[in-house]
Amino acid sequence: MDIDPNLARYSDLTFQTAFAVYVLAMLMFAGQYGSARVKKAHERELVGAPAAPHGSPGPRVGPVVQRSWRDKFGGMGYALIVVAAVSHFASLVLRGLATDRFPLGNMYEFTSAMVLVAVVSGLVFIRKPDQRPLWIFVLVPVVLLVFLCGTVLYADAAPVVPALQSFWLPIHVSLAVIGSGLFLVAGVASLMFLLRIRRPEGAEGGGFVGRIAEHLPSGQSLDRIAYRTTVIAFPIFGVGVILGAVWAEAAWGRFWGWDPKETMSFVTWIVYAAYLHARATAGWRDVKAAWINVTGFAMVVFNLFFINMVVSGLHSYAGLN
Repeated sequence: MDIDPNLARYSDLTFQTAFAVYVLAMLMFAGQYGSARVKKAHERELVGAPAAPHGSPGPRVGPVVQRSWRDKFGGMGYALIVVAAVSHFASLVLRGLATDRFPLGNMYEFTSAMVLVAVVSGLVFIRKPDQRPLWIFVLVPVVLLVFLCGTVLYADAAPVVPALQSFWLPIHVSLAVIGSGLFLVAGVASLMFLLRIRRPEGAEGGGFVGRIAEHLPSGQSLDRIAYRTTVIAFPIFGVGVILGAVWAEAAWGRFWGWDPKETMSFVTWIVYAAYLHARATAGWRDVKAAWINVTGFAMVVFNLFFINMVVSGLHSYAGLN
C-alpha cells in the first residue's frame, strides 16, 4: 500500500493548525472569564457607591462595557473552536487519504478523533452564551490531549497491521471514539458541577475554588450537560463493546477472553450504567451521581493510556482500543 507523503504532510499541518487555534480559543475564553471577574468587581463598587444627586448623570455604566467585552471574548472563542474543529477534521480526512485506509489505526489517530468528537459535542451542548464559560475547562484537556497526540503519541502515516485490516475497524473503533469523546464533555461538566455547588450563585468567599467556580454556568445547567452527553454516549459505547466482542470471535475464535482492554471497557460501561441509575435515584442524583460520572471518565483516561501503553494484552499490537 503506497503512502502519499504530500497528503500526510498536509494532514500534519492541519493538525498543528488546529492545535494553535485551540490554544487561541482557550485564551479567548480565559479573557471572557477575566472580564467577568472585573465586571463583578465593578458592580460591587457601584453597589457600595453613594447615590448621585438629583439631576446628575450618575456613575458611568462600567458593567455594560465589561459585559460587552465578555460577550466579545466568548463569541470569538466559540468561532475559533469552529475553525479549529474544521482544521482538525481535515487532518483526519487527509490522514485517511494519505494511507488509503480508515484513519483510526493507532493511538495518535484514535486520540485525535476522540478529541474532535469532544469538541464537536461541545459545540452542540455548550452553545448558549451563558454556558460558554465552561469551554475553558473543556479546552484544557482538549489542548493537553492534542499536544500529547502531536508529540508522545504521534505516528507517521503508514498502513495498519494485518489484524486491523478488517471492516470491523471503522465500526467498532468509531463507536469507541464517539463514546469516549462524549464522556470527556460529560466528565468535565460533572467536575465543574461539583465545584459550582460549593460556590452557590451570589455567594461570597470560597477561596481559590470559589473564584474558579463563581462564573461557571449554574449547577443545574452543568448537571444537565453532563446527563445529556452521557445518555447519548452510554449506548454508543456499549454497542462498541458488544461489536468488539463480535470482532474478537471472528479474529481470535472467542467472544470474550477477559483481556485487560476488554475488561476495563466493560467495567467502564458498568460505571456509567451506575451513573445513569444514580442520576434517576432520589438522594443520589446530585453530588453522588456526579462523582460516579467523574470516576467513569477517569477510567476512560486510564483505559486509553495505562491499559494501551503499559499493560500487555491482545490489543497491545493495535496501540488503541
